[in-house]
Amino acid sequence: MENKDVSREIDEIRSSMAQVIVGKTEVIDLLITVFLSEGHALIEDVPGVGKTLLAKTFAKCLGLDFRRIQFTPDLLPADITGVSVFNQKTLEFDFMPGPVFTDILLADEINRATPRTQSSLLECMEERQVTVDGVTYDLSHDFTVLATQNPVELSGTFPLPEAQLDRFLMKISIGYPSKEEEEKIVSRFEKGMHTIYDIAPVGKDKIARLKESAKNVHVSSEIVSYISDITRQTRDLKIAQLGVSPRGTLALARACKSYALIQGRTYVIPDDVKRLAVPVLSHRIVVSQDMFYRGKSQEEIVQEILDSVPVPVGEVGALPE
Repeated sequence: MENKDVSREIDEIRSSMAQVIVGKTEVIDLLITVFLSEGHALIEDVPGVGKTLLAKTFAKCLGLDFRRIQFTPDLLPADITGVSVFNQKTLEFDFMPGPVFTDILLADEINRATPRTQSSLLECMEERQVTVDGVTYDLSHDFTVLATQNPVELSGTFPLPEAQLDRFLMKISIGYPSKEEEEKIVSRFEKGMHTIYDIAPVGKDKIARLKESAKNVHVSSEIVSYISDITRQTRDLKIAQLGVSPRGTLALARACKSYALIQGRTYVIPDDVKRLAVPVLSHRIVVSQDMFYRGKSQEEIVQEILDSVPVPVGEVGALPE
């Protein structure tokens, strides 16, 4: 796919999203980056800022199947992956697929489910497959988990373990709208303008070509070294109990390729790394209790590392002549 065709397809997705989502162009770009990188996103923000609407609109724009699971303490793993049911006619067990057999899965309030139920997503997210009663079933090639959680309400929640967090490519925060955006939201939805059902989907064939184009984006050895320097510093920090794993290093490199593509480039530059380091790496760092009470967040830690690691200079990202 030529660069101008890629830009046109990306602009088509952005404009379709903008019919429903007011503002938040950077959040939309991050969500597209997650999808083209074949990753998953943890959307963490306060209630009412549009987390669920964002996920539903994104699935509609891409023309993909969408399912939603409302995570609660009584939810069981079989409610997510599926269960084998005995068929009295055939005298055999028939597998009844769960909600994970879709393209875009919205795991709403994922931290309200018990750790046992949360763990049922580990195989799905990492290997895009489900194993039930010793039989393995493949999931969709486009399978993407968009999980939401509320950062301020801790009662009745079960914090996601490190292994679960590490499987999310990014942690995204939507944030409150500006005054102008909030007025536009009220005006638009009061008049019933531009609902999700009005969106024209992009189509799976175009999505497949975009994913292939993202894989072909060039990452120079200098950029790879820059990414490695950043992630390795997280492991040497005394203020962190756990640093970024090699999976996190790969995730940042993969995300930078997709982000460069949607910015209209065929190669990664240092600015791509600096833009994505916080959403890709911050949730993978476990801060020690002492630093937690001093108020230093994972985002601040990553930003401090970015400020300290030397940035490659010159034509380090461009394709070689």
